[in-house]
Amino acid sequence: MPSPSIRRGIWMIGVAAVITALAFAALPYIASTRIVRDRIAWEMGAWSGYRVTIEGTPRIVVWPTFRAVLTDVTLSDWREVDAPPVIEAERVEIDLSAMAALGGDVVFSSAQLIRPTLRVKRTEKGLLLPPMPSGGRIARSIDTARDLIAADPTNPDASKLPSDPFGSVELKDGRVVTSVDGKDTEILTSLNGRANWATLNGGGQFSATGIWRGESVSLDLASTKPLLLFAGAAAPVTVSFKAAPATFSFDGTASLAQNAFLDGTAKFSAPSLRRMLEWSQAGMAPGAPTGPVSVSSKITAGVGRVKFDSAQIVLNNNPGMGVLDFSFADIRPIMSGTLAFEKLDLRSFLGTFTPLALPKGQGASNADANFTNRLDLDLRLSAAHATAGAIELTDVAATAQVKNGLAAFDISDAAAFGGTVQASLRMDRKPQGAQTEIRLLASNVDGAAFGAAAGMTRLVPTGKGTVSVILKGPGMTWDSILENADGSISASFGAGTLTGLNLPAFVKRNEQGGFFALDDVADGTVAIDGAELKATISKGVAKIDKAEAASAKNKIWLTGIVPYTGRGLALSGGIVQPNQTAAPADEQSATTPKQASFFVGGTWGTPFISPIRTVP
Repeated sequence: MPSPSIRRGIWMIGVAAVITALAFAALPYIASTRIVRDRIAWEMGAWSGYRVTIEGTPRIVVWPTFRAVLTDVTLSDWREVDAPPVIEAERVEIDLSAMAALGGDVVFSSAQLIRPTLRVKRTEKGLLLPPMPSGGRIARSIDTARDLIAADPTNPDASKLPSDPFGSVELKDGRVVTSVDGKDTEILTSLNGRANWATLNGGGQFSATGIWRGESVSLDLASTKPLLLFAGAAAPVTVSFKAAPATFSFDGTASLAQNAFLDGTAKFSAPSLRRMLEWSQAGMAPGAPTGPVSVSSKITAGVGRVKFDSAQIVLNNNPGMGVLDFSFADIRPIMSGTLAFEKLDLRSFLGTFTPLALPKGQGASNADANFTNRLDLDLRLSAAHATAGAIELTDVAATAQVKNGLAAFDISDAAAFGGTVQASLRMDRKPQGAQTEIRLLASNVDGAAFGAAAGMTRLVPTGKGTVSVILKGPGMTWDSILENADGSISASFGAGTLTGLNLPAFVKRNEQGGFFALDDVADGTVAIDGAELKATISKGVAKIDKAEAASAKNKIWLTGIVPYTGRGLALSGGIVQPNQTAAPADEQSATTPKQASFFVGGTWGTPFISPIRTVP
């Protein structure tokens, strides 16, 4: 039989168990009578700094955790009585301390906001943020941290930071809205997130997922010193953003003070630059590259400036490196820097700031809001290899500049077609319309290679030569410019051959009379000592002033007009002996030396020859 002391111990344990059971059973009654709605609202407002209203009657749940379930909860800015709530939630579940509740106090350990709506406004700096509270424990803790920073900006005493326990806040199935024309417009939907901040002087993390602009996104933020960060001191920060169109990460130090800055390593990648720009609504997507892009760089940023140093860039699987500098001091941001590529697609690059490189059929109106409206640009580019459509270039040195509506792209030096190439593009956007100027100078180039790149496969001199093109006209696409352009074209080539012409067959068919297709006599070449072309262009129509190819036996000449619109041909030509002077058909007479004369009609793709009978 147990001793008296053992019996007393068992009896005391039993009494304690009964008392505990009774207290546990009485918790809902005690909580519902002493933890009233206003007391919970007051405590929430004391932390947040907002005016808290709870429309529904709190419900106390004991198992599996002791918590209060609140319905129709709103948090509003004290300073704007008539404004809609900053946060409103259909339900809020708050985990409470059972011991504190028995003592009539409210101590939160975590909170869940079910189907919350967060309202944000655009600030003077263009950011979408909720109105910041004017008070509350968190705001006062930040003020305390500011005082510590003011006392020692370089090394504030973290041991004096408030150490209040905070806990966690979770969001479930929420959304973020802003007011547009007096109506709520959704920015972010399906918002689920969690903030963990055990104590105010400790580290904190925030993770969230949601749907933004039709894409699922995730965001992770963390700092070992969030209170100092909010107060303006420099603190470690990690950021990770992930979405199908793009990913971004940052690891380094940040400050949110008036002289805010970033210093660390940033990484960015997108499977399609064009898709990312479309999704971000940057207004620069129409001609941007469709391929992947990635950037990894050391980044330093201060007020009004961001610098990417030793940046590793991969554009369309073409790696490059360099330095980029963004300045935000002027009305439009300025991007400047130097980039070097192993390979570069010039057409895709041009498409980011001029509609000239847009896909066929896509009008300039689709690209109207691009770089020329969004920022100023000053870049130095180099590439070991580059392409511009079918044109292959090497050892390219170029510049790209955009300022006040003027876009300029210059290739100061490049090797192509066995020679050198210089080119420039100017597009000046004015209220009365865009004016574009294009210049090309190809020196000591192979005529056949140049002609093939230009889409010309017949009557092309194969010798070495020089080509100069100057075009200027209204418009922002190739078609609109060429249909209205003024300018000139000149070319001269040395000894070689003239491709796509069987001269004996041509002369024979011409003597026989009756029109015939040039394709019928295109199975040959003609040896020449040289060729020369001079043409003036007015309103999209090229007037050929001189087009001659000479050899020891013959001289072939053409004159006439070639309009860009319709791609038609209206030319006259002839074949004479080298010592004869070419004369148009309407100027020939009985005294004119005998020559083969003809008209050229049809179109660029299908020219036809019509013989002209001359007087013997």
